[in-house]
Formats: sequence, C-alpha cells, structure tokens
Amino acid sequence: MNILTIVTADVDEGRAQELVAAYQALLAEGLPDGLLETRLLGDGQGHWAIHSLWRDRAALDALRAAPQPPAAPTLFRRFSADPALVVMPVLVDSRSS
Repeated sequence: MNILTIVTADVDEGRAQELVAAYQALLAEGLPDGLLETRLLGDGQGHWAIHSLWRDRAALDALRAAPQPPAAPTLFRRFSADPALVVMPVLVDSRSS
C-alpha cells in the first residue's frame, strides 16, 4: 500500500524563490529508493507543503531510519520554519480506479 507524507510549514513569502530553488536542488540530487513522486505546494501567502508518495511503509521507514534526517522537514528548518508531518496510507488512488 502506498503511503503519502505531508510536511507543512509557514515560510516568509519573501523567501519563496529561495525555497523553490532549494527544493529543485534537492530533486536534482535524485529521489531516495521507494519515493515515487514528490511535489512542493505553496499558496502565495507563506503556507507551504511537500507531498511525497512512497511505495510502501517499509520504504518510508527505511528512509527515516537512515543517519541523515528526512529532506522535507530539514528543508523547511533551513528557512527557520517549524514543520509538521502527517503520514497517511493511500486508500483509493485515481491511477488504479
């Protein structure tokens, strides 16, 4: 079963371009094993989210057990933000309907 992680944070909108560039730099490093897709979302008012779709819970757990901290919360912390994490199993997916 796929797992979706949602990491949210408030980052000063004046730093939006810098945040987007930092996220793009993370993507350029390549995705970790088991991460199927990820996206950065922003509402133009300083509210940001990173949605990441994982192959399964084992892939997410392996990443979280690694010595380096997970990328999404680390990215937000670089911008003096306090990230919040939600982990949810994907129950229904339009791709498989």
